[in-house]
Amino acid sequence: MSKILELRTKRAALWEQTKKFLEDHRGENGLVAPNAVEQYNKMATDVKALGDEINRLEEQESLEAQLNAPTTKPVTGSPKAETKASGKATATPEYSDAFWNMIRMHGNYGEIRNALSAGVDSEGGYTVPDEFERKLIEALEENNIFRTMAHTIHTSSGTRKIPIAEESGEASWIDEGEEIPETTETFGQTTLSAYKLGTMIKISNELLNDSAFDLAAYISQRFGVMMGNAEENAFINGDGIGKPLGILDDAGAQVGVTAASKTAVTFDEIYQLYYSLKSPYRKKATFLCNEALVLQMMTIKDANNNYIWKPGLGIAEPDTLLNRPLKTSSYMPAVEAGNKTLLFGDMNYYWIADRLGRTFRRLNELYARTDQVGFMTTQRVDGKLILPEAVQVLQMAAGA
Repeated sequence: MSKILELRTKRAALWEQTKKFLEDHRGENGLVAPNAVEQYNKMATDVKALGDEINRLEEQESLEAQLNAPTTKPVTGSPKAETKASGKATATPEYSDAFWNMIRMHGNYGEIRNALSAGVDSEGGYTVPDEFERKLIEALEENNIFRTMAHTIHTSSGTRKIPIAEESGEASWIDEGEEIPETTETFGQTTLSAYKLGTMIKISNELLNDSAFDLAAYISQRFGVMMGNAEENAFINGDGIGKPLGILDDAGAQVGVTAASKTAVTFDEIYQLYYSLKSPYRKKATFLCNEALVLQMMTIKDANNNYIWKPGLGIAEPDTLLNRPLKTSSYMPAVEAGNKTLLFGDMNYYWIADRLGRTFRRLNELYARTDQVGFMTTQRVDGKLILPEAVQVLQMAAGA
């Protein structure tokens, strides 16, 4: 039995014990005995911790598979056959080799410069080679849960216009010979821009010159973590000023339910949130909140005395709430007065626009005194919920 499957089995068993413990210490008035609350909270935290460990192991398996993948392909064509060069300069092996030689400052500078000439932008940066860009995107998605739920488009221009049907028309019954009436179908549009996101790291020259050190994997992973975190925060909480417009903005997800409490949610409120979303969107809808709220919802039951939160049992199978997937993000607001704490909807209507490509620079002199080299990357990205009715949110009661 694999370690992941073993932990999933252990987590499911612990969750059943936790539920039984709760019922055994519930009094006739329906309340849990005060002396049992602390123990229950510890058991529920252990269930959540097992879930986090399962996620970490799955990410490790994914990364291990990527690192163990073959780095070359066998020659299957005739050596005499002519090969056509790729139409994209950054996709060529020559460009990739020159790019990493530039990183390590190996080879003849003139040759490196010539090979990179197709990737020089107006600001003096270099467009990253295709293989590195794919690695960076993978790292972004591993550290950005929101990207896995949203819809991503790629654009070569700074602004992308998206047509939206604002009002749907209606068909009419007509008699023979009558004129068919016009509909009230109207269209509008929204735009996705390209905001600049960047970060920088520094690496010692010893590591750069160590041939055993996988520089590409390290840089892509570090940049992926930092830029992925910044992206997710903006996609959720961004105000649209110099950054994407977050899904929790007033122009984003609609408030479907306002909780009666400032610090707790009830089954009725979650149920109302579920049905505040129109039926067509519920088919692909996902819940999103922070982990503190998950711990709270683990104790909530429906009218049939069944827990509405259920742990995912299969490999890569998510936890569920009311039988819909439940995802967590540390950037979702805390359960406090006035906060929008629980999202439910089809997140595929949040569009992310990536303006390719990302640029990369080596900074030789900035950290020269410590014998280190700086590396800086930038990208341009925007995001917006293009159809607000596709996502509903539960908002806590306002403060005094």
